[in-house]
Amino acid sequence: MAKRIHTKIGDVFSVKIDEGNKKYFQLIAYDLTQLNSDVIRVFSKVFPINSDPDLLEIINGNVDFHAHCVTKFGVKLDLWKKIGNTPNIDDISNVLFRDTDDYGSGPDEEPVKVSNNWFIWHINDENFTQIGKLEGENRKAEIGIVVNPYDIIDRIKTGKYNFLYPGLE
Repeated sequence: MAKRIHTKIGDVFSVKIDEGNKKYFQLIAYDLTQLNSDVIRVFSKVFPINSDPDLLEIINGNVDFHAHCVTKFGVKLDLWKKIGNTPNIDDISNVLFRDTDDYGSGPDEEPVKVSNNWFIWHINDENFTQIGKLEGENRKAEIGIVVNPYDIIDRIKTGKYNFLYPGLE
């Protein structure tokens, strides 16, 4: 019988990005407004694969991006490994996400390439704010859909997602 995987806020995970390097991310919240999904923060710094950095060194690094995902699926798929837990998660009130109803298309429809129909929200914000065109600080908002673990790996390795999603302009 397969072992049950438990994850909790503060868990830190390592991700192998190539034969010689790895990166880390941390589970920082559960977003009730987005299917109660896990919210992670992915750190920018690349570490040698054989290194064993201190958790504080990892979590005090620069953040590359935030995303919604299901961390235990990535563990089950052996895409990342849980390495520890620390209660230091920083202030999550400034994490901003975006989405649009222009995402996706029917079988005979052309996907929308650029949307001017955006809404934004913060973690566990009950009010999604319709803003139309993304301008100013809102352009920094992360895509807020729940992303599958393979797409998280793509973004960690390449800096972008590998799925169709409307652009900003």
